[in-house]
Amino acid sequence: MNLNQISEFIQSRLPQSPKVAVVLGSGLSYFSNNLKHTISIPYNEIPGYLQPSVTGHIGEFVFGYVNDLPVLCTRGRFHYYEGYSMDIVQFPVKLFHSLGCETLIITNAAGCLRRNWNLGDLMIINGLLDYTFRKSGENPKIMSEIFCFNENLIKSTKSIAKQNNITIREGVYCWTLGPSYETPAEIQEIIQLGGDAVGMSTVPEIEIAHKLGLNILGISCLTNYGAGLSDQPLTHSEVLETSERVKDSFAYLLLGILKEIN
Repeated sequence: MNLNQISEFIQSRLPQSPKVAVVLGSGLSYFSNNLKHTISIPYNEIPGYLQPSVTGHIGEFVFGYVNDLPVLCTRGRFHYYEGYSMDIVQFPVKLFHSLGCETLIITNAAGCLRRNWNLGDLMIINGLLDYTFRKSGENPKIMSEIFCFNENLIKSTKSIAKQNNITIREGVYCWTLGPSYETPAEIQEIIQLGGDAVGMSTVPEIEIAHKLGLNILGISCLTNYGAGLSDQPLTHSEVLETSERVKDSFAYLLLGILKEIN
């Protein structure tokens, strides 16, 4: 994909440059309905752009406003397990940067690794684990660059959650390759390594966003328990069902965050 050509095409469809990009995870795409004066750009209308292949990822950009703040949402992301290169997985973040975005809010549906947390809880990501073993066979360590998450955005998120009686957690998000869910043994090892939630995305996007100097906030919607932590079988439909159940609290939280961004 050609970054300059795609960036110019999208910019030609927008009334102004977006200041904030929001990546909407599995089952969370409905949030873009809360934007005002929206413009939708399906991926298949963008010359040279790819289509996501995962259920719950629609495949379009939605531009709109929260108050006067121009926001660009993505309904559909690319996963490494779909066979894409890391460059493709990280491409949307490079695109946001080229369009003028200063802030990235990245969301996902994730497996909960804390038995004392409830499904549907939202979690601020404050640390990352790369459990893909792409680079070495050694056990991963929590990436300690907490500074890559914007402290003001985290404080704002906590405050808005408290005001709206929304349960908000903080924890370490662990990236696994997928597409199959983790085994109970892998879940126990991830817990021992310090993981609080597990999923198949987000870490590559945060890494490139950090390199590009974007302000970053990561939020996980905890949609299911990790394998072995519940008697229920893991299914993608459960992920989408939980996302649907918490859509109002998710929308309240995200809208509140965006309203406080200048």
